Amino acid sequence: MRELGIIEKGALLVEDGRIAQIGPPDEISKGFKKETEMVDAGGRAVLPGFVDAHTHAVFAGNRIDEFEQRLSGSSYQEIAAAGGGIKRTVALTRDASEAELLKQAKKHANWFLSCGTTTVEAKSGYGLSLESELKILRTIKRLGEETPLKCVPTFLGAHAFPKEFTDDHDGYVLEIIESMLPAVAEQNLAEFCDVFCEHGYFGYEQSREVLNRARALGLGLRIHADQLSNNGGASLAAETGAITADHLEKVDDVGIAALLAGRVQPVVLPGSVYALGWNKYPPAKEMIDAGLALVLATDFNPGSSPTPSMPMILSLACTQMQLLPAEAVSAATINAAYSLKRGHEIGSLEPGKAADFTIFDCEDYREIPYYFGLPKVWKTFVNGKVAFDCA
Repeated sequence: MRELGIIEKGALLVEDGRIAQIGPPDEISKGFKKETEMVDAGGRAVLPGFVDAHTHAVFAGNRIDEFEQRLSGSSYQEIAAAGGGIKRTVALTRDASEAELLKQAKKHANWFLSCGTTTVEAKSGYGLSLESELKILRTIKRLGEETPLKCVPTFLGAHAFPKEFTDDHDGYVLEIIESMLPAVAEQNLAEFCDVFCEHGYFGYEQSREVLNRARALGLGLRIHADQLSNNGGASLAAETGAITADHLEKVDDVGIAALLAGRVQPVVLPGSVYALGWNKYPPAKEMIDAGLALVLATDFNPGSSPTPSMPMILSLACTQMQLLPAEAVSAATINAAYSLKRGHEIGSLEPGKAADFTIFDCEDYREIPYYFGLPKVWKTFVNGKVAFDCA
């Protein structure tokens, strides 16, 4: 993760949306055609487009009132118990039309592109009913079709219990297993299934039931694990063959060993720790030292991590979890791409891969986490076409 393969004063040639060559300019120029368009980066740093492997990109409204409540002393759990949190966004999202959701999601897509992100994993989970979950997933599909941002859809019906199942949690699990998951699979609206495995949300056994059903229907598995407490989420990820275990603020050495044995990629989300005002970050360095292919993501959502900025996440990773800049870049590009089963397609600048890259207004990639709160993106390209231009 510390070896980025940097090419000093390099160049790349794009043909039909893919990288055809990469190397010294005098070698690349031999492949130019008469109609080749030149883009002079002016000595700026060029990186693969960020791959944000954990977002909740489609939702209605915001939760700025809860932001203020937390500043006044209310905890995340207290707000949720009073009907806020996820349930607040569920109510707003259920009331929104698909057109309204898409309009807001397109704004979010522009934010991602302006921060150098070219691919996002996007979860449902703010519908918590068959109709609303399908609405969100359709919106995610349209977002990927109608904007340059590439979207990888994940079904997260097991995000919280809706009000109509307040006293019947097992009944809602059954609804997910018997109605939601089959419909999602039949309509081919998601590649992955996620579950919030946590006390007060979906217990260990309930989470296993959902994940086993999703796997049987051909979906890849992801888990919100060990965020608020250590309840064995990392071990469940390994047991069920999940591709990722996400959050992991409370994971211990046993959980890290389970992830390694199960070949599960940890996805850490320092933005949510920061936004909630907490001070215990995931043990990212320990995970890397153990040999795990760590992933960094924003966890963009309206409640606990309202940021689409991967550069800010890199800064938090370096300053709060002691990652080196090179490790942070690897975690936000190639490692993230593999966590989405797209390592052959995106995440690094190599011949044959999609020409998804970002030019940063700096000479050294280490400036990206160094100047925190400032994306420094000059241009973002998706499939070789400009998707964002700071001008």
